[in-house]
Amino acid sequence: MEKTYIEATDRHSLFYRGIRDGLRNAGVSIVDSAHDATAIFAVQGDETGQRVLSVSARNVPREFEVYYTVNYNVETADKVIIETQRQTLTRDYIWDETLVLGKEKEEQLLREAIVADLVRVILIQLSAT
Repeated sequence: MEKTYIEATDRHSLFYRGIRDGLRNAGVSIVDSAHDATAIFAVQGDETGQRVLSVSARNVPREFEVYYTVNYNVETADKVIIETQRQTLTRDYIWDETLVLGKEKEEQLLREAIVADLVRVILIQLSAT
């Protein structure tokens, strides 16, 4: 994985930027072309969102779950290093309609923390291969 190409449809997603930076910090050179690469990290799916976990007696959402799901595989020219994997991590938070701006920021910070955890899990998985 000395020279890795990251294949993804969305090169601006939190996960793409996170895995790119994580691989670079691990000493992997990220290349711009699959032809120059010794390995290809293929992001087959990258999805994030939130779900309502609970509502108040007035039917107002009170608790949300933020999730991030990625599907990926890693291969070289002659072998598959990691078969297609699906990783999903979640975090939940309490919603307060009087603190809308703060809660939106909290949601964004939770997403970033989830991506950091996903990247760590994947880098550990790669180091074990």
